[in-house]
Amino acid sequence: MYEDGIPCLWMRGGTSKGAYFLAEHLPADIGERGDLLLRIMGSPDPRQIDGIGGADPLTSKVAVLSPSSRTDADVDYLFLQVFVDQALVSDKQGCGNILAGVGPAAIERGLVAVAGEVTPVRIHMVNSGEVAVAQVETPSGKVNYKGDAVIAGVPGNHAAVPLLFTNIAGSMCGSLLPTGNAVDVIEGIEATLIDNGMPCVIMRASDFGLSGQERARRSRRMRLSSSASRPFACRPGR
Repeated sequence: MYEDGIPCLWMRGGTSKGAYFLAEHLPADIGERGDLLLRIMGSPDPRQIDGIGGADPLTSKVAVLSPSSRTDADVDYLFLQVFVDQALVSDKQGCGNILAGVGPAAIERGLVAVAGEVTPVRIHMVNSGEVAVAQVETPSGKVNYKGDAVIAGVPGNHAAVPLLFTNIAGSMCGSLLPTGNAVDVIEGIEATLIDNGMPCVIMRASDFGLSGQERARRSRRMRLSSSASRPFACRPGR
């Protein structure tokens, strides 16, 4: 049923890129959906040569959008990480980068109507159960992608997508500080374990002989300020 292509938007959000699908265009069965997305991205293959993935975790991501299942949101957003060199599709965590593109994508795909010069989009993050509100520039009745926002790791400047998060403390682990401590010592290294929408372990670069100025490698930093898109049809590799 997918030989004629599957509609999607290929968008950048923050420092990531991904394919934005409507849930109705993907299999309802989780296993079948995973198999299809692996084919679309070209995984497992370090180069993802037979798919649209960019051979990096930052460019092998998927957003699945649908009308919201709850009254305090406009759209449901399920994030899926498609592994590059493994036959694995995971929904174990969310992605703030890809979240930055959900508002524009929801408007482009007709899930949310334009509401003036700036359109607020209430996004139910299915992975964590929380809601974020994206403010999307929509002058002249359509999404604007041109602007002055600049973020590290992305060339040029683009339209900002401000995001307001609500009630995200402990969304994945149950509390803001999962261990109950502001600082824990793990194998002699001081660390802060924190869950404020995404579980993170914060440590001093100097404890590892680093300055913090090193070039990022396979970075998954969450930068949320802009997105860009273009539509095309995805055809699974055979």
